[in-house]
Amino acid sequence: MVVMRFGPNGNRGSGRTPLNWETRSAIALGASRGIAYLHSQGPSISHGNIKSSNILLTKSYEPRVSDFGLAQLVGPVTSTPNRVAGYGAPEVTDDRKISQKADVYSFGVLLLEMLTGKAPTHALLNEEGVDLPGWVQSVVREEWSSEVFDPELLRYQRVEEEMVDLLQLAVDCVTQYPDNRPSMAEVNSQIEEIFRSSLQKNQDTLDDIVTDGDEHQQHDISVDSGAPLSTLAD
Repeated sequence: MVVMRFGPNGNRGSGRTPLNWETRSAIALGASRGIAYLHSQGPSISHGNIKSSNILLTKSYEPRVSDFGLAQLVGPVTSTPNRVAGYGAPEVTDDRKISQKADVYSFGVLLLEMLTGKAPTHALLNEEGVDLPGWVQSVVREEWSSEVFDPELLRYQRVEEEMVDLLQLAVDCVTQYPDNRPSMAEVNSQIEEIFRSSLQKNQDTLDDIVTDGDEHQQHDISVDSGAPLSTLAD
């Protein structure tokens, strides 16, 4: 018997609710922390089945990485319906022989899914998917980066630089050769920097709004509370 924690907001699989940039980046950060922690327990420790439906969300949309350790207990992908081919690293031919760099690849696909709003190949049963790493790399190669992002994210122009940084990190994760991929510790560190930068820009935006509001209020007070100059002169 397997006991798993209930996620009130479900997972990042099919039927999901569109999320804003702040929530998506926070989910990416929380998930990367969880996977990096697993990897820190030893070089032979891997998750083996990272995909959007294994990222459970609490009421406040905090991510919980589930399904850890089950990949080694099941057979090949063809006999296991819960496995998803679109997330698998190209070098993995036996799902019971996984690696940390294969986890990094799968996490990179997850990041691409969050950024593009597209499902990877075979990620959704009875629905079309796309070879996300190949598609994104071809689009970025042509410098059409704006076409990569989920239209829901294009509203957040102030953090466009952070979105591009996260996209580049995802592309680094899904490179073909495992030795060229970053470690999960490095991935987590970079996402932390991106998340901090986003928070700072959001705070700057709020400060600008408050400052503008104060200036308008002061202007209104000076006009409304002061007598006309001609009266004062008298």
